[in-house]
Amino acid sequence: MYTYTWYQWLTFFYLYCFFGWIFESTYVSLKQKRFVNRGFLRLPMLPLYGSGAVMMLWVSLPFQDSLILTYISGVIGATALEYVTGYVMERLFKVRYWDYSNQPFNIHGYICLSSSIAWGFLTIFMTHLIHKPIARAVLAMPLYWDLFFVFFVTVLFVYDSIVCTKEALAFGKSLEAMQKLRAELDNLQVQRALLKMNTEDRLQAAKEELLDQIEAKKVQAAALTGMSMEELREKAGIKLGAIREKPAAGMSMIREKAGSAAGSIRDLSNVSLEELKAKAGGKLDSLKDLTGIHLEALRGKSAEQLAEMLKERESRLAALRKERRRFRKERIHSNPTAVSPKYAREFEELKKYFEDEGRNATPQ
Repeated sequence: MYTYTWYQWLTFFYLYCFFGWIFESTYVSLKQKRFVNRGFLRLPMLPLYGSGAVMMLWVSLPFQDSLILTYISGVIGATALEYVTGYVMERLFKVRYWDYSNQPFNIHGYICLSSSIAWGFLTIFMTHLIHKPIARAVLAMPLYWDLFFVFFVTVLFVYDSIVCTKEALAFGKSLEAMQKLRAELDNLQVQRALLKMNTEDRLQAAKEELLDQIEAKKVQAAALTGMSMEELREKAGIKLGAIREKPAAGMSMIREKAGSAAGSIRDLSNVSLEELKAKAGGKLDSLKDLTGIHLEALRGKSAEQLAEMLKERESRLAALRKERRRFRKERIHSNPTAVSPKYAREFEELKKYFEDEGRNATPQ
């Protein structure tokens, strides 16, 4: 049985946080072929490993004489800790700092079978081999040195935890704001496309309507006068080919020859919002779910006004990317496997932005 004081337990916690950082940083650095300061904190400490080590020692207390029970207790305890920690961190910070989604037999990407199996062996390895010399060293440490160590590291640890937690919370809020701005940009771009499509469709529909009316009038005129269609075309001086090739000039000629077409143009100009939505393939409805900007609020905006709104939101998006740049860059580089399922597009955009050192100011 372990008979440690509270400050000795804290000493073990800090030591295992540091040893965990060495292990993780070495492994990831070799894999990435560059130095990686692994973890959530700026200090060389990984609280998950410290918590896991202390938890392993506690859960294995009743099973010190049985390797099988020590293994099982380590699997259950460490897996539960890893799942709860991953779940809480993602809900708070909008980022999953480790992800097992690509591993077989994973649960929500927080834990997986291979990791749980490794935790069990690590529990045996730590409790029966690693911890014994560490425990002897800590117990042999003079009381005042141990208390000074605990006090000094606790001050640094608490301060760094508070700063990094605040930064991480702000990072999560920035991802939310970026997603909303992206939705607004998509909405504005769709509205610009609809405006252009509306103009082109009205022109095309009016041209086709007027051409049909001219053809009908020619047929009526030919029937009344007995003249052939070719003769009628020559007398009318209207060539349909010229109208099709030069719609603007043709429209003027048609308006002069067929005064009744003006009413058709007015009817065609009143294109309803539902027709525009149908032409946009329903994308507007999905955009409405993402942002408070509704298409109705954008109706009547000119192309220049929409362009100005786009420019303003793009500027805000660029400012969000630059905000807290140092912290974000460090955390992304320190956690190369981190993902953000809910804000995947925004998180990947920031990763790309930091990878090319901001040269690509407006990632697509």
